[in-house]
Amino acid sequence: MAAEDAEILFQAVCWRRAGRGVAVATVIETFGSAPRPVGSHLVVEESGRFLGSVSAGCVEGDVVTAALDVIADGGSRVLEFGVADETAWRVGLSCGGRIVVLVEALNAATAELLEISNREIAARRSHRIATPLNGGDPRLLRIGDPLEPYSRRSGVVAHEGRRWFIEWREPAPRLVIVGAVHVAQSLAPMAQIAGFETIVVDPRDAYATPERFPGARLDLRWPDEALPEIGLDSSTALVVLTHDPKIDDGALSLALASDCFYVGALGSRATHARRIERLVAKGLTRDALARIKAPIGLDIGALGPAEITVSVLGELILERKRKPLRDEARKTK
Repeated sequence: MAAEDAEILFQAVCWRRAGRGVAVATVIETFGSAPRPVGSHLVVEESGRFLGSVSAGCVEGDVVTAALDVIADGGSRVLEFGVADETAWRVGLSCGGRIVVLVEALNAATAELLEISNREIAARRSHRIATPLNGGDPRLLRIGDPLEPYSRRSGVVAHEGRRWFIEWREPAPRLVIVGAVHVAQSLAPMAQIAGFETIVVDPRDAYATPERFPGARLDLRWPDEALPEIGLDSSTALVVLTHDPKIDDGALSLALASDCFYVGALGSRATHARRIERLVAKGLTRDALARIKAPIGLDIGALGPAEITVSVLGELILERKRKPLRDEARKTK
């Protein structure tokens, strides 16, 4: 899930704690060119204030109206929106797609579950929530639950004659940049704009300074010390940028032993070939080393730090989108 969706659901809990009536709208299905993906959220409180989006503005007005209705009656609604014909100027999806939105009141049981889920996200633990679409409270899926084997991607499933929305929740994507070099000065802020929590690791305090990296979290330890404490989970990407084997090689070894969804290294093909030989000599297998994206970034002919940043960030986003498919493939083996 996106970082912004975690913040949206946290706001829903805050409104509920303040004694406000709250409804949560969630995109549960999409067809064609939908403006927002499955799992996108919009939360509404009883005065009409809202946060988030289910359609990038196309149908939010109707969703807010439905949300106020469910706050009043404590129920839920399943709404479907597509290209409007005779009502084209009132509501519809101009992109030509179709979306289905679940709107439900945040009752005591649902609010408690959401608080548990938010704590899991804060601890960077992925999990799934199953919501029955024909009435009933959602539940956190545990090992052994009949619904637990279903897909790691959010979506609607049928089980024993009932329809469920399975929402896969995972921590916000995180980017660990090893090396506070010139490229990192472009990459850190652009990654933050794209929704990545960003950490810059470099033991050279002349490089890793707040003036060079405003707004980024800095860690002045050697990667061997910093990375185990940071934690390299399946929602984390790591890039090494220094060209210094004393810094880069240890970081790559740790990343390849982890569940990082992306591992990239700056340098030419010749530089990377020498890197591979060093790491093989340290005991890493060539199969493991094949995970490293090097030369780093999409092949767009990038020159200079800004263009390299664009190519790296594009590759990061692409690998992030492919991650659910890889997870599903591993699960079915």
